[in-house]
Amino acid sequence: MRAALDRLISWTGILLALVLLVAGGLLTWASMFIGDQVDQQLSDQEIVMPTEEAIDADEALTDEDRDALREFAGEPLDNGPKAKAYADNYILRHMEAATGGETYNSLGAVQREACADPESEECAQVNAQRDTAFKGNTLRGLLLYGYAFATMGTIAGYAAIGAFVGAVLLLILAGLGMRHAKRAEEERKAGVTTV
Repeated sequence: MRAALDRLISWTGILLALVLLVAGGLLTWASMFIGDQVDQQLSDQEIVMPTEEAIDADEALTDEDRDALREFAGEPLDNGPKAKAYADNYILRHMEAATGGETYNSLGAVQREACADPESEECAQVNAQRDTAFKGNTLRGLLLYGYAFATMGTIAGYAAIGAFVGAVLLLILAGLGMRHAKRAEEERKAGVTTV
C-alpha cells in the first residue's frame, strides 16, 4: 500500500512538473516577445534621451528629474525604464512649464471663458496651452504603456524562472518518491515493515 501511495504522489509530482515546464516555456516566450515588441516600438520612434549638457541647462527640470534622466543621458529611448523617465521627468515637466501647471481638463474652463472672443490673443494662447497639454498627455500615456508592458515582460521572465525551478524541484522529489516506492516494495516482498 505504501509503495502505491508513493508512486501516485510521485506521478502527480511529475505531471505538475510538466505543467510547470510548459508554463515556464510560455512565460519565457511572453517575456521575450514583450521585450522585443517594446524595444522595436520605442526604437521606431527614434527618440534620443537628452544629453548631460541639455539636462543640466534645462530650467524646467527639478534635481530629482535630472537624476532620473542622467542615468540614460544621450541614449536611444528603447526600453521601459527609459520611457518612464522620459515621460515623467521630461515631458511632464515641460508640459507643466508650458501650461503654468494647468492640465488639459482644467484648461477647458479657462478656454471657454477666454474664447468668448475666438479672435482674441488670450483665446489663441489658451488654445495653444491646451493643445500642448493634450499632445503631452498623449505622448506620456503611450510611453507609460510601453513602460507597463516592459514591466509585465520582466515579471513574466521572473515567473518563468520560478516555474522552471519549481519543475526541477518536483522532478527531484518525484524521483526520490519513486525510489522510496521501489524500496518499500522490495521490503514488502522481503517481509520487512517500513514507515
